[in-house]
Formats: sequence, structure tokens, C-alpha cells
Amino acid sequence: MKKVEGVIFDWAGTTVDFGCFAPVNAFVNVFKDAGIDVTIEEAREPMGLLKIDHIRAMLEMPRISDLWEAKYGRAFNEQDVEDLFNAFESSLLETLATYTDPKPEVLETVESLKSQGLKIGSTSGYTQKMMDVVVPEAAKKSYSPDFYITPDGTNSLGRPYPYMIYRNMEALKLSAAQNVVKVGDTIPDIEEAISAGVWSVGVIIGSSEMGLSSEEFDALSEVEQEEIIAKTEQTFKQNGADFTIKSMVELPGVIEQINRLNLK
Repeated sequence: MKKVEGVIFDWAGTTVDFGCFAPVNAFVNVFKDAGIDVTIEEAREPMGLLKIDHIRAMLEMPRISDLWEAKYGRAFNEQDVEDLFNAFESSLLETLATYTDPKPEVLETVESLKSQGLKIGSTSGYTQKMMDVVVPEAAKKSYSPDFYITPDGTNSLGRPYPYMIYRNMEALKLSAAQNVVKVGDTIPDIEEAISAGVWSVGVIIGSSEMGLSSEEFDALSEVEQEEIIAKTEQTFKQNGADFTIKSMVELPGVIEQINRLNLK
């Protein structure tokens, strides 16, 4: 029987940091310090990428690129990318520990999956230095996957490359891609899963793609909540997600569905 053997989770916006706010705030602040006002939406758009790639992607956006040229009289270069990344890293590390609370239902779901014998892996767009803060802080709050890796462990080849997933499969001794599920909250998470040939699940509520804090989401009417859930779900599916879940409590049911599909 070809059953799911392991689940590989993203971190911010998926298992911790509801709404994925730690990096968003840092991106907005470092661009502001450089004299460029970026929107929350622009800061979120490349979310899930390795963070230096994220900065490069923001600088390549036509509006931001134009603002940069108007401010500095030239196009951005790689030194600018590195300077902004270094500022971003410093800014993020100052606040990162406070954005490590597990999202609702994560601890219970992970415990349930582990009790069924599944291995729990993880990938991230954060660097190793950032994860050196996140991993022990999350562990204090009872979230501890069996394995994690950052793009630093794959020669800076982060999402959408598949290599972080492959390293998880190797470390956790997962036998085949069809027996692996990747759960994430961004389009690069889905692209990473597709690149690796594993099942892709997009988690909706509390995702970076949805972009709301828990307070903002709870303040919406039921109709408004359903509208933004449907919009986020459509985005994930349009980008190739095999499944979407509103929240983590639905994941075991999806794994059962995948097990049935794998039997065919």
C-alpha cells in the first residue's frame, strides 16, 4: 500500500505566525529606510521565496523599480539587493522571536499525524540565522518538526526549486514523492511541491496569501470570511495546488483522500 509517509510544512503563515507578519513588517521598514514606500501587498507578493530573492523580486516590480530610479538616478544593482537584505535581516532578527506562536490546531494536528507514524518535515524561505531564532522559540511552545532545512542547506537554491523537499525526504527516509505531502501558505510553496513531484496543500486561514491577522479575520462578517476564503482558495488552485484546507484540522482528512488516490 502506497500511503502518505510524511508531511513537510512551511513555517511562517503555515504552522507559526498567523498571517505571516514578521517578514512583511521588516520588508516594508527596510524599503522605507531606503526612501521607497512600498505597500503591504507588494511586500507580500513574493512571500515564500528565499528572502534575498524576495527583495530582488520586489525591486523588479515596475512601480518599485521606477521609484528606485527616480530616487537614485539609476537602476538597482546586486549591491543594492545585498544592502537591503542585510538591513532586512537585522530588522527581522530584532522581532522574530515574538512571531513564533503556533497557529490554531497545528499542535493537535501534528500530534495526530505523528501518532499515525507519519514523519514531520519542514522547509522555509528564512535563512539558517533566522531559523536559529524561530526553531527553539517554537519548540518552547511545543512545535517541533522532525527535520527542518533552509535554503542555506541547498546552496541558496530555495523555492521554487525542489531541493529542500528532497533533503527532507532523504533525512526522514521517505520512499517516494507520491507518499509525501507539502503544506504551505504561499504560491512558492505550491511551486516547490510541484517541482518535487509531491502532493501540494494550500492552507487558507492565517496564510500570507490571505494576508490578515487573526483579529482582522475575526472582525469580518461570516459572508466576508467566506468571500476571502474562496478567493484565496481559487488563487492556490489556479497555481496548481492539489488540495486546499481552511485550517489545519482538515489536513488528516486530505491525507486520507490522498491515501485512497494512491491505491488506484
